[in-house]
Amino acid sequence: MSGQRKNCWEFNECGRQLGGTNAYELGVCPASTYVWFDGFHGGKNAGRTCWVIEDTMCGGKKQGSFGEKFKVCGTCDFYNSVKAEEGEKMIPSLLLLEKMEENR
Repeated sequence: MSGQRKNCWEFNECGRQLGGTNAYELGVCPASTYVWFDGFHGGKNAGRTCWVIEDTMCGGKKQGSFGEKFKVCGTCDFYNSVKAEEGEKMIPSLLLLEKMEENR
């Protein structure tokens, strides 16, 4: 990826981010609007922490809670690319979930 860190909506080319090509018709994915994670892993909003965001729109449907979707996310090409890019700097999912609770 030549050093560029993509957000999930860029990596997957889904167009479901705010202002994206599919946002009006299919809805905006909550990963693109969750501002509390802006900058985490070098992403915009939760664009590089989408696996902990409830009801993301992966695969054309709402994915549910972290507990419901994490097994699927663990096999996702995007998740694995973030994991490879971040290496030891990868923020553990449990810490991300704790941060979410602090901001509720």
